[in-house]
Amino acid sequence: MTGNGGKVHVVRVTKTGYVDKQGRRKDYSSAYLRRTYRDGGKVKNETVANLSALPGHVIDLIDAGLKGQQLVPAASAVTITGSLPHGHAAAVHAMAAKLGLPALLGPAGRHRDLALALIISRVLAPASKLSTLTWWADTTLGADLCVAGTSTDDIYAAMDWLEHRQDAIEAGLAARHLAPEPNPARMALFDLSSSWLEGRCCPLAARGYSRDGKKGKLQIEYGLLTDPEGRPVAVRVFPGNTGDPGAFTAIVDVIRKKFGLEQMVMVGDRGMITSARIDALNQQQDGTPQPDTYGWITALRAPAIRKLMADDGPLQLSLFDEQDLAEITSPDFPGERLIACRNPVLAADRARTREDLLAATEKLLAPLLARVQAGRLQGAGEIGVEVGKVISRYKTGKHFAVTITDTSLTIERRQDRIDAEAALDGFYVLRTPVPAGELDAAGVVTAYKNLKYVERDFRHIKSDDLDLRPVFHRLEERVKAHVLICMLACYLTWHLRRAWAPLTFTGQNPPEQDNPVGPARRSAAAQAKASCQHDPAGQPYRSFRGLIEHLATLTRNQVRYTGTQVTIEMLTEPTSTQRHAFQLIGAPIPLTLK
Repeated sequence: MTGNGGKVHVVRVTKTGYVDKQGRRKDYSSAYLRRTYRDGGKVKNETVANLSALPGHVIDLIDAGLKGQQLVPAASAVTITGSLPHGHAAAVHAMAAKLGLPALLGPAGRHRDLALALIISRVLAPASKLSTLTWWADTTLGADLCVAGTSTDDIYAAMDWLEHRQDAIEAGLAARHLAPEPNPARMALFDLSSSWLEGRCCPLAARGYSRDGKKGKLQIEYGLLTDPEGRPVAVRVFPGNTGDPGAFTAIVDVIRKKFGLEQMVMVGDRGMITSARIDALNQQQDGTPQPDTYGWITALRAPAIRKLMADDGPLQLSLFDEQDLAEITSPDFPGERLIACRNPVLAADRARTREDLLAATEKLLAPLLARVQAGRLQGAGEIGVEVGKVISRYKTGKHFAVTITDTSLTIERRQDRIDAEAALDGFYVLRTPVPAGELDAAGVVTAYKNLKYVERDFRHIKSDDLDLRPVFHRLEERVKAHVLICMLACYLTWHLRRAWAPLTFTGQNPPEQDNPVGPARRSAAAQAKASCQHDPAGQPYRSFRGLIEHLATLTRNQVRYTGTQVTIEMLTEPTSTQRHAFQLIGAPIPLTLK
């Protein structure tokens, strides 16, 4: 007799060790749907169905349902209640921690967390401070550093705190990268750039030579100090009309007095390390000379080179019959070494550029000549104004002889001046007091050409990565803090670019230059990257910014299971590129930043 109301359950039976006629050992599994009931006080079982023919996952579902579990479709099993970009913030934060940047900024606290968040944000998504405040709520950076929902007053207070910490921060970087142990050459690179401001109330705002081509805009100047490889170490902000020599004097005072480095070789361009700066470089504050503790490497201006080439001067073309550089001396530069270089590729490029500019100027002048000849433009003053507008466009006025009357205009090329300038094409002369025993001629050329690293840093700071310009701040301290944030973000970017070189188009091992005077060559590996666009595993190479955007697709999700009110955090499955990016910086993929 079949019992009524008995419980139904799944029973699995496994038989092991059965050997068939061929001697093969087999295991058998079966599953049954059974009902349990009582008969006369005894518990009995009844097989309701044989489930052995069903797939295993179907049997599991029947078993789970009979045990009271609520079964839902897979698509409805969980709900993602929130999702934030995480991978890019986690990677940059991990690199900052690896570099010891938080400790370098100062003691732990609210101001340090905000300053660190501003620096990381400048790497990830450069924008105005107000835009950054909004962006923090849309990424795990804001939640994990507890900066989401911060007020503008808090941001400005953190910037003021950071600006007061600038000397200590830069002294720490100088100890890492300019001290004798990490920098046995005792060499530092320095250059000056500018960016325009929006507004007219900043005390630093002034009109000056705009390196951004923003004529008519007020601007600031800022000088960047780096180690020989281009790592940013210090930055100084100056009024917008500051000249290169004045900035050089200021940074030398910083290195001596704030960093305590008494022996250095400063590398700067010809407009920065002038003869007057050299004379003052190793003088006491009272003007008395002191031992030559500071060397320099810079270049001569065109008039000085022309003087060396004149008559029987020490710089003659015969020096370059078999080589591209030669070391010479001159009584005009006592105690200094002069390294003369001739680059034929540069000479041809400058000659071609000059001819293009002259031809372009003549093309613009042709309509003016026609107007004067036709009598539609008269008067020496009016003609001169129109000619000045045209001839200054390409800065070729020195190569033209212009004769103006009230009714005529004559323009001719000054071939003698053109030839005199062409004679210097491809030539440059470096000057330095550093003894040959410490730095040979090729090393001097290489050190000077390493200024390209500072130019690269300026490019990253101003446009490629960090978008420093334009500057919207009004107070002098805020402007300095803004530039400092960008410099520290550039320090982070410098290390990230190097670590992630295998994933980007950057060449991992730039080739050694056999001839330091010749143009730089791209490595075969970098050329192969640009050509094939994919690595051997088929993964695409990316730009630095493209890699940051790809890392942002690694999100942190808030997951809630159906039937519960509990929410857990879960990362999306990383791609192989994302895993590799974290491996290259020596960090695991964290669920939270801290």
